[in-house]
Parts: sequence; structure tokens; C-alpha cells
Amino acid sequence: MIAVAHGTRDPEGPAVLEELLVHVRRRLPDVDIQIAYVDVIGPMLDEVLAGVGGAPVVVPMFLASGYHVRVDVPRAIESAGSGAVVTDALGPDDAVVEAVADRLNEAGQNLDAVVMAAAGSADENALAEVEVAAAKLSGLLDRDVVAAYITTATPTVADAVGRLRAAGHQRIGVASYLLAPGLFLRRLDDVGADVVAPPIGVHPRVVDVVVRRYHSASP
Repeated sequence: MIAVAHGTRDPEGPAVLEELLVHVRRRLPDVDIQIAYVDVIGPMLDEVLAGVGGAPVVVPMFLASGYHVRVDVPRAIESAGSGAVVTDALGPDDAVVEAVADRLNEAGQNLDAVVMAAAGSADENALAEVEVAAAKLSGLLDRDVVAAYITTATPTVADAVGRLRAAGHQRIGVASYLLAPGLFLRRLDDVGADVVAPPIGVHPRVVDVVVRRYHSASP
């Protein structure tokens, strides 16, 4: 299995992915599990694929199926001449949304309103998946959740928080729809919320999703 992520220069990002896969390996002790990236840092996916025989299972460690999942991953597989099988991305699986809810609840209680902060994409299908995740989070929290974006798409997180303030909400929380620390998380420091939840990180429900993705595609 190859877990492929975006990549970040923040050393905490790869560290979180490595730790997450430690737990996945415990659940899949007979599976060779490797890490690859599509941007910023290596090893790149085509490089890892070139060193793996057969038909590995590629699990995109993304929370929506944007450009990297739809274009970069298939392109790398084609470039490597690999027979790899690609699974669905991690989001907007129910278990991932449950992990987001857990992180928000750990960060703060008694919130009047919630903004779910996602990375953002120019891909309409990816944005639609984020909206699905926000609707699921709303059901778990039993309150309205506004989907907003850190880059590329609108509304921005700061704008969403500002609109909620203008509507009279006193205590606003931001649920981070992000897997690991990095630049996107740091951009949430000044959005005007009372509580900003940490990224999902290493969470047993995410481990469950990765294991299920692997089993869904393995012979």
C-alpha cells in the first residue's frame, strides 16, 4: 500500500503521517506500507511506484478529491507504468467527520456557531465534497456549520467568521478540516474565531478509514 499525501515543508506534517501509518501497519501487519507525495517534498509518487512491483493499492490521504487526486495521482501512475489501484480519498467519509468533531469538542465547548475550515480547491466536485462533510458535521454537532476555505475558494474562513459575528453569534469555533499541521493551519491563527481546533492528526477513526480503503481495493 502506498499512502500518498500533498507534502509540506512543515516537519510536523510528515511526522503526523508517519505516526498515523504506524497505527495502520499494526492493523495490516502483512502489508508493505510506504509513503509518497505529490508536491513540495519527496519521495514523489512516481518514484515510489517505480520501485514497487505488482499492483499496489494507492490510498490518497486527502479529504476531498481535487486536482491532486484526479490528475496528479493518475499521472504519476501512468508515468511509472504501474498497475496500481487507486482508492477513494479519505473524505468526506463519516469516520473522518467524526474525528473532526472530536477535535473541535476537545478544543472548546458551548460554541454558538461553527465554521469548518477546508484547504480549498478550484474543483467544483471537491468543493461539493467539503459541503457534504460540513452537512455531516452539522448533524453530529446539532448546530449549523458553515463550510469555508483557507485558499482558492470562497467564502474564506475569516469572512465566514465575520458574517457569523455580524449575525450576532458570540462564541464561534473553527473546525479544522485538515489532516496535518502546515501552512494552511497557520493561516487560521488570525481568522477572528474564539476557538480553532487542531487538525485531525492521528485519530483511530482515520486509521479505520485507511484500513477500509486498502481492503476495498486489495484482491
